Amino acid sequence: MNQKVRAAVFPVAGRGTRFLPATKASPKEMLPIVDKPLIQYAVEEAIAAGATKLIFVTGASKRAIEDHFDTDPELERALTESGKDGLLASIRNIVPDGVTCVYIRQGEPLGLGHAVLCARPAVGDEPFFVHLADDLIASDPGCLAQMADEHSGHGGSVVAVETVPRENTSSYGIVEIDERDRGRIMSIVEKPDPDDAPSDLAVVGRYLLAPEIFDKLENTGRGAGGEIQLTDGIADLLKERAVHAYSFSGVRYDCGSKLGYLRATVAYGLDHADTGSAFRDYLESVLDD
Repeated sequence: MNQKVRAAVFPVAGRGTRFLPATKASPKEMLPIVDKPLIQYAVEEAIAAGATKLIFVTGASKRAIEDHFDTDPELERALTESGKDGLLASIRNIVPDGVTCVYIRQGEPLGLGHAVLCARPAVGDEPFFVHLADDLIASDPGCLAQMADEHSGHGGSVVAVETVPRENTSSYGIVEIDERDRGRIMSIVEKPDPDDAPSDLAVVGRYLLAPEIFDKLENTGRGAGGEIQLTDGIADLLKERAVHAYSFSGVRYDCGSKLGYLRATVAYGLDHADTGSAFRDYLESVLDD
């Protein structure tokens, strides 16, 4: 019987240099899309997929993330006294009862693989999600819920992928799959040159991994960029355990880039109950000028 996925790891130790100066004192994961920070979208997706343990691998200047998911009695009292019930509801129970938050400091910026390895004591010996908050995916059900359903069918690890232009393969981990075997990954390589890429299927920021990945990461040397790459750990894992590529249903916004962030802001702004209609009218008026 396949184990239910209960733990979700959020690597949030990066400095977000592409968004400086906005990220000088505030984590990039706290950048808002309309009225919620990226990390809250990530947490909501994980909880909807069944996660009850949220593990944040943090770095310097990340205290705002802890504060966001903590209660603020003074703010709640002020909103109650002023009758702002809607705003009060928006900040209460961001983390529902029965869901716990764990914060682990990544001492050195040694890459995504190292960040995931830091979470090992909190995850234990069970499958777990890895969610990169700056990859925002609009879908219903959420991407992690789709992956959990895929995992329940075969029990192997699952990696979210999407097709990218071949000239962009040097920005992603790229997989080669066996389409006859439920998209089982045959090989994976980090940021290959377009001429060397085994396909145009790129790994994006969602993973469902077997706990054996931790042993692989412990023995993975520094790869691309002098960092411990999660891609290299997965490459070792798939030699012994099934790892499947999953083409999710939904629209991905790369909020690690300024253009992707703006696209997400527009898309979510148009879909927002409070802003959608007026925002659409505004955009149409700008385009008409």
